[in-house]
Amino acid sequence: MKKVLLVYTGGTIGMIQNPLTGALESFDFDQLLNHVPELRQLPVDIATRTFDPPIDSSDMDPLQWAKLVRIIDDAYDAFDGFVVLHGTDTMAFTASALSFMLEGLAKPVILTGSQLPIGMLRTDGKENLITSIEIAAATRPDGTPRVPEVCVFFHEKLMRGNRVTKSSADEFDAFESFNCPHLATAGVDITYNENEILRRTPGTFRPHYTMDTHLLIFSLFPGIRPEIVKEMLSAPTLKGVIFRTFGSGNAPQQPWLSELLAEATRQGKVIVNITQCTGGCVAMKRYETGLQLLEAGVVSGHDSTVEAALTKLMYLFGKGLSSTEVRRQMALSLAGEITL
Repeated sequence: MKKVLLVYTGGTIGMIQNPLTGALESFDFDQLLNHVPELRQLPVDIATRTFDPPIDSSDMDPLQWAKLVRIIDDAYDAFDGFVVLHGTDTMAFTASALSFMLEGLAKPVILTGSQLPIGMLRTDGKENLITSIEIAAATRPDGTPRVPEVCVFFHEKLMRGNRVTKSSADEFDAFESFNCPHLATAGVDITYNENEILRRTPGTFRPHYTMDTHLLIFSLFPGIRPEIVKEMLSAPTLKGVIFRTFGSGNAPQQPWLSELLAEATRQGKVIVNITQCTGGCVAMKRYETGLQLLEAGVVSGHDSTVEAALTKLMYLFGKGLSSTEVRRQMALSLAGEITL
């Protein structure tokens, strides 16, 4: 029987309604089988761990990511797979961060949650939970894990964790991976897209705990003020910037913008170009409006999500790498986060 560790961090999925007050409260995941008796039908040995106290996903931060990494590292040899129950608001950030922090991962780590509490009649939580556990325990014919990477499962779709973005605050179909095909689809059966699942050369599992947060994200808009951009880029502790541009990586042809970006690059700051579009890729050589950024030393984020680009920078700077080495590795696909 396969063994899966279920880690509850907090979020909507772990809520039930207090029959006396009507308020939503976190339930005790040690009593999980009482709340979701369907799990008894799975041929899986399920153990649980709960953050104490559970947190809203809006409060998720690198310290909590490190806590998750520690839990997985401590239990890595004892379990075949892991399911992380997480609030939806920052799930894409956590999934992206874990994909880098769990270097050499060779087992499934599936993040899931729900839009309605698991104790409500129409909840999407039970289906998401049950299927995530099935996927975490699934193996190939040779006995190796079916999906040995960090993923998000939500509303019948399994997606690579560092390719996911939350696309809806209200619909059950709340997540999408716009630039990467789904890794599996759950219908009557779970159909795996074998060609898209990462198949890494077996190596040593190396957990990382330090993420450097001396970063910022800012988006271009028509009429952006030079003095504000200058103030942001001149912050003394700033190490990197996720620069959200137009279309395929374009920016206004304003000399002041190119000069500020070039000066920040000379100071050792890493500026990563990410399109504001939900789908598509940065191609700075396509138009003159993008070529100016390339000449200013801006690094292409390719087809990365904002969440993946940000957490990748956190991870690389957290390893103590120089800005030159960070720039080099931002152009590499470390965990399937970009298409090359």
